[in-house]
Amino acid sequence: MGMLQNGQEIEAEVVAVTNDCIFLDLNEKSEGVLDRSELNDENGECSVQPGQKLRAYFIGERKGEMRFTTKISGEAAGKDMLENAWKNGIPVEGRVEKEIKGGYEVKIGSVRAFCPYSQMGFRQKEEASYFLGQTLIFKIQEYKENGKNILISNRVILEEKHKTQLKDLEQKLKVGATVNGKVVSLQKYGAFVDVDGFQALLPISEISRQRIDDVASVLQVGQEITAVIIKADLENEKVSLSMKSLQADPWNTVIEKYKVDSKYRGSIARVTDYGLFVTLEPGLDGLVHISELQGENRNLNLRVKFKVGQAIDVSVKAIDAENRRISLKPTSSNEQDNAAQKYMENQVDDGDTYNPFAALLKK
Repeated sequence: MGMLQNGQEIEAEVVAVTNDCIFLDLNEKSEGVLDRSELNDENGECSVQPGQKLRAYFIGERKGEMRFTTKISGEAAGKDMLENAWKNGIPVEGRVEKEIKGGYEVKIGSVRAFCPYSQMGFRQKEEASYFLGQTLIFKIQEYKENGKNILISNRVILEEKHKTQLKDLEQKLKVGATVNGKVVSLQKYGAFVDVDGFQALLPISEISRQRIDDVASVLQVGQEITAVIIKADLENEKVSLSMKSLQADPWNTVIEKYKVDSKYRGSIARVTDYGLFVTLEPGLDGLVHISELQGENRNLNLRVKFKVGQAIDVSVKAIDAENRRISLKPTSSNEQDNAAQKYMENQVDDGDTYNPFAALLKK
């Protein structure tokens, strides 16, 4: 690896993790050493394991060891080290102490720095007080007057992390890929779904093959879903999903399943000025044109006579599978036809005249 300069960034493989240290393979006679505490979570568990790659910054030799850090913090955050961090882009860790004019005072080790409001957080809408007392990672943007004037940014760190996450997701978030996600918010136009930390849009029209008017009627926040990626523009951070694409398309078998002049019972999905859209099965609607409903009444108000959700018996007039259209007409139900047939078969001839009311009374 050759001679390392203070602040130089490397990528190395983790070869061992002990109670106190993480050892890095430098392809040299010596190994690199990193304090394990830097990568411990709140439960004391180390976030990396042997065999994983890790990015770190060289901070010098100490007792014959090549020392590295992922951030400069605590006692190591002296003025010389902070100047080195500024020159080499090494992240620093600081505690947000208080609000001052225009931003926050942040303590990095024993040194105080300033973070403007605009440089705290990333696409967040939290109140300014939200960050007080938090220990966060920053990058030094300006280092002046021998460390008396230090300007830092938390936003830069989060933006870099976000870009890295997007790059890692490029292989997964491709058009046609099937992904699992969790619904994080509902909107009138669809739902936002978390897919490995990226928020993708599930449009209302892609939730189901059945028409949906209210997203909350079929989805809820926290729900786990499986969907297909139908659009992926990671450069502009826009990904669209479809649950509908994983559902069988009834139009693929409409010719085999539905026959002209056959009768079916459906439900009214929409009432328009020109007719009724009737759902025969989820994702398969046909049109009963107004001319089939008016009869002698040319002033028929469809919205008064028919309601969404109302059951209606129809027969198939024509099927245009290529253009996904079915023409329907209202008809009597199969039950009505059977009752009429049974009635005709049981008619009784009372001589020269037949009284249907008398025949009914005999039943």
